[in-house]
Amino acid sequence: MRIAVVGLGKLGSAMAAVLADIGHTVVGVDLNAEVVRAVNEGRPPVKELGLEELFRANRLRLSATVDCEGAVAAAEVTFIVTPTPSEPDGSFSLRYVLRAVEAIGRGLRHRADFHLVVLTSTVIPGSTGGVVLPLLESVSGKKCGQDFGLCYNPEFIALGSVIRDMRNPDMVLIGESDPRSGDILARIYKGICLNNPAVGRMNFVNAELTKLAVNTFVTTKISYANMLAELAERLPGADVEVVTAALGRDTRIGSKYLKAALGYGGPCFPRDNVAFANLARRCGVDAVLAEATDLVNRRQVQRLENLILSRLPHGGMVGILGLSYKPGTNVIEESQGLLLAQSLLRRSCRMAVYDPVALDNAKQELSGKVLFCSSMQECARQVNVLAITTPWEEFKSLQPEDLNHTSTRPVLVDCWRILPRDVFSKTADYLTVGVGPDLLRELGHCDKAMGQTPAAAKEPRQ
Repeated sequence: MRIAVVGLGKLGSAMAAVLADIGHTVVGVDLNAEVVRAVNEGRPPVKELGLEELFRANRLRLSATVDCEGAVAAAEVTFIVTPTPSEPDGSFSLRYVLRAVEAIGRGLRHRADFHLVVLTSTVIPGSTGGVVLPLLESVSGKKCGQDFGLCYNPEFIALGSVIRDMRNPDMVLIGESDPRSGDILARIYKGICLNNPAVGRMNFVNAELTKLAVNTFVTTKISYANMLAELAERLPGADVEVVTAALGRDTRIGSKYLKAALGYGGPCFPRDNVAFANLARRCGVDAVLAEATDLVNRRQVQRLENLILSRLPHGGMVGILGLSYKPGTNVIEESQGLLLAQSLLRRSCRMAVYDPVALDNAKQELSGKVLFCSSMQECARQVNVLAITTPWEEFKSLQPEDLNHTSTRPVLVDCWRILPRDVFSKTADYLTVGVGPDLLRELGHCDKAMGQTPAAAKEPRQ
């Protein structure tokens, strides 16, 4: 098929490459001429695992243009993958989507045969049928379900594993204007997916609500695990990992995302939870669960900061390993490591930081007493307290001798438990989340819980 993909960001670029890789002729559309040039030269405009290989392998089937109207006129299917940035009240803006829809509508005027338009961008329930469809009909002069079809088809992917997630989804979600449109999109996904997932076909609003519900349910599991960690830190003998492992074995709950460490971050989870709460309030529904999930998430950085300050000697230096919001990506949006660094800088702390791929992005956000290190070892050797805030695979190779042993006993805060406690506790104070005070004392550590703020921690560290 001939397919147009409007919006060549982190998801759109991967979608275009995957569609080309299964044999479709794909034209990407973007307003940024540099992005278009990169695609036409066979270079991915964004960093994503496996994307460069797909671009190289499919140069003959993958191209790009700034001419949305022309791309749509020459295509049989158009995917809209434009941003939907958050508004001040937490809802999603449709300004980029509607700009694309107008151009797509103009392109539809030139088509005599049936054309499918697929909205992939995350939107508030009621948007696809209430705003997008009428605008398409108005601009094109055509009738939905007769001259063209419309589907809402959000992806459930994570940056750093977009291609894998697209080809192995837990489910495919299709909100359809009519069965013909749903059939076309389902056939496309049959070629994309390697794992024969369930395909949920429904109306627009149910699909829109499902997308938000999935993400907010996942955030609730994360915040619940972190709440358990806070409780475990105050109970002698408790270990949150033992508890969550048992919880996860219950098929009613499951183990995915039931991990106590730090809060969730990134471009989707935080904003989707806020948007869900805003939607509930506008519908007259008490959004207490979504609001509590967000509240628990927002206090995780403060908990970690309190722990670090309680162990930081006067004039000491803090090290942070991990500034991307998760491994496998350079995205720092709502990253727990970045938020921690910014909060510590407001307390006038001296700091060294390292991330395998996100340092350049972090430099744009951090200013002050920050040493940007070229390796994890360089970071570890500079500091008195070292916190691992992103579980990069590289950090698992850290050795006890890499820590700073020149003065006070070093402190290692392994938020994700990626290093062997028995090995590091011989030469450093090994701390983590969700461990009861007596278990810490057995290893010679302090008995302060992460959530407690000692008097010494209330004063800025110079």
